[in-house]
Parts: sequence; structure tokens; C-alpha cells
Amino acid sequence: METSHQDHLFSMLHHYCSLLSLILSTAMHILIFFSNYHPMYHLIPTFITLLFHRLIFSTPQIRIIDFSCLKPDKHLRVPIASLLEHFNLVKRFDKESIAFMTKVITSSGIGEETHLPPALRLIPVSPTHEDTIQESHMLFFPTLDELFAKTKVSPQEIDLLVVNCSGFCPSPSLSSIVVNRYNMRSDVKNYNISGMGCSAGVLGIDIANRFLMRRRERAYALVVSTEIVSVGWYNGKDQRKLLLNCLFRMGCAAVLLTNQRQTGTLQPKYRLTHLLRTQNAYDDSAYNSASREEDDEGITGFSIQRHIGKAVADLVTSHLRLLGPMILPWEEKFKYVMYRLLHKKYVPNFAKAMKHLCIPSSSQTLIKTAGKGLGLHENALEAALATLHRYGNQSSSSMLYQMAYLEAKGKIKKGDRVLQLGIGSGLKCNSLVLECVRDFENDLKANPWGDCLHQYPACMH
Repeated sequence: METSHQDHLFSMLHHYCSLLSLILSTAMHILIFFSNYHPMYHLIPTFITLLFHRLIFSTPQIRIIDFSCLKPDKHLRVPIASLLEHFNLVKRFDKESIAFMTKVITSSGIGEETHLPPALRLIPVSPTHEDTIQESHMLFFPTLDELFAKTKVSPQEIDLLVVNCSGFCPSPSLSSIVVNRYNMRSDVKNYNISGMGCSAGVLGIDIANRFLMRRRERAYALVVSTEIVSVGWYNGKDQRKLLLNCLFRMGCAAVLLTNQRQTGTLQPKYRLTHLLRTQNAYDDSAYNSASREEDDEGITGFSIQRHIGKAVADLVTSHLRLLGPMILPWEEKFKYVMYRLLHKKYVPNFAKAMKHLCIPSSSQTLIKTAGKGLGLHENALEAALATLHRYGNQSSSSMLYQMAYLEAKGKIKKGDRVLQLGIGSGLKCNSLVLECVRDFENDLKANPWGDCLHQYPACMH
């Protein structure tokens, strides 16, 4: 392939330039030594070598050009009263199950404007494979059409495609559906990620980051995050599996990344500064806290165990211990060390490390618990709570809906840092830090919050 050949040429060039640099540096050191120059002169070839490597072999900084979030059609809207009525009409749930789901939904923080796909609006609810494929089309194509239009980047220019969807893994893959629809190049690298939960968006960015860092010429990477909620619907009586019926809704987001500071006339919005991935899958308690399995009647559903709260808290705590030294300012690091020496507990103030936080919009309780653990005021959780209220739990794409909310409100300014903290089944915790590199005007027509922004945050109360 042409791309593989180019990668090989760059690798060979890197090798020979490094060898040439070493030979020239050694020759200069020998010349200085036998010419009886002052030892200080040995710093000259050392400095030249370091400068040469800095200019020629510096690692490119990965940047986000832009992103898009789907706004589902209005006819897919599902008010709470309609959903509760639907539970009764389906005739698959007993009174205890309906009472449980009613309690969960009415206390979840979800509003009246969320969306469900057509297959889940039928009676009986029994989505087919064709239904789920059609749902993927409804999610992918409007989102990507908007992104390509906003960035003026052609689908044929994409070098890497990553599609993540936790619960649905068809053949051909979801990434192949995108390649086929947009007639992408034959040498585009495409990956399909499944089973990774709400943390998959950051994982997709990590794959794109590793790919783009190896490329010396301009390259584009496209990361698509979504969830096909039709396959997650559960018709049984196990309350651990009924939570997905209550909380998950339609959503899709796509991110376009590059390894260049500027692409044509379009300057990227964000720069990737840090990325960290950790997991606790080796621990049985964490591993079994969230999983897809059959109930006693043989009906498959996604179970969320009661101990998941403690498992997530332990995972996030261990993750932040690694992330803190990377992003916290020196005064917070010093305070943490001093308190540890005095055998006292101290929660670092992560608000001093970043301006904005995006976390999975799983539930009101989880969002507020995560914010408390990070030492953040509830105002810092406004984007997450608003996303849960307006769009429900959209799995990995929800963090980009939160960024769209912050942009629409004009809260993200040049120099601000945004922390995305994703938590997925396994359990795993993935985070990334983005720095806004330019001020930009908000195009509310291309923003999923454009027609309802004026209602928030007041309507959540």
C-alpha cells in the first residue's frame, strides 16, 4: 500500500539521519579533542545534535479540528409519560418491574426531550438485526455529513477511521458501513471497537493519537462514538438489567483530528496535552460489576451490580493518583505530599488543573459523586447534568455533547483546559486533557443545543 510504503521510507530516513548525526557529532568531538581546544567547546556539537533532533524528529502535536454531535429528529422524542405508558402497553413487565423503572426514571434527572429509535417504539418491542443496522445509519450519516461540511475535509482525505459502539458488533463492521457509505480510500486504516462502554471515546482518541504521531506528512483521523440502544433493550424482570431501559438514549458524536497546526484556512480548536488509560479488569469484583448476561428465563440483558459504586470509586481514585502528577499545579502536588507525610487525607483541587470537566452522563447521582470526589462545585457539573437532562445517557458520545454545551454557552476560551474522564465496563477509566488553542464563534445552527440553550440550566430545576 502507498501509506505503508511512506511509513517505511520515513522510518528509514529517521534511522539514517540519526546515524549521520551520531557520526558528525563524534567527528566534531574528536577534532576538538586533538586540536587542544578548551573543554567547553565540546558543548557545541552536543548542542547542535540536540537542536537537530528537536527540529527534525520532534513529535507532532495532535489537534482536534472540530467535532459534531447528532440531534435526533423530533418525531423520535420520548416524553417520560409516554415511556411509562409504553412500559405498560408492552405487556412484558410485571407490576414490580414497572414500579422500579418508574422510580428510576423520575429520579434520574432525565428530561422530556430525549430520543429512542423506531424499533423501541413498537409493540411488541422486538428489534431485528435490520432494525439495528438502520439505527446505525440514522446515527452515523447525519453526524458525519455535518462534520465534513463544517471542516471542509473530504471523506477521501481520511487516513484513519475508528468507530466505537459497545453493544452492537455486526459483520460487516460498523466502521465498514462508514467506509462504504463515503467511498473512502482503499488504504484507509479502519478499526471497530466494541464492549468498552462509556470510556471508548477516549480509547478511540488514543488510537488516533498513536497513529498520527507516527506520520510526518499531514494526516487526518476520524473517531466516531455511539451506542445502538435497540440491542440493549431488556424484556425481563431482573431489576439489575432494567436500568438500561430507563437511562440509555440515542446519541452519536464524531471527532476529526490531525497532526498539523493548520489545515488550509481552518485552524484546529483543541490540542491534546495528556492521555491516560487504566483498568481494573484483573479484579473479580470490578470485572463482574457490569456485564451482559442471561437471566433465569434466558433473556439477555446488561446487568449493573449493586457494588458498582464502590468499584468505580476505587478505580477513579487509583486513576487520579496517576493523572494528578501529570496535570496538577505544583502547589497542589506539594499540599498532597505534605498531608501524606502527616498521615492526613487531602483531596487535590482538580479545578486548578482544568477549567472544564466532561464525564459520562450516566445518572444524576454518579455525576455528583464524581464531582465531589474531584473537589468540584456543582456549577462545574452543569454541562454533564444538562446533557443527561436533554439527551439522556448516550454512553461514550455524551462527553462531546457536554463540550458542545460549553461551546454554545461561550464558556470555553483560548488557553482553557478540558478534562474528559470516561468510565467503562471492565472496569476501565480513560482520561484526556484538551487545551483550547483559539477563540471561535459558536455556530448554533450546527450545535445540538442551538434551539434549547436558552432553557438551561434553569429547566433542570
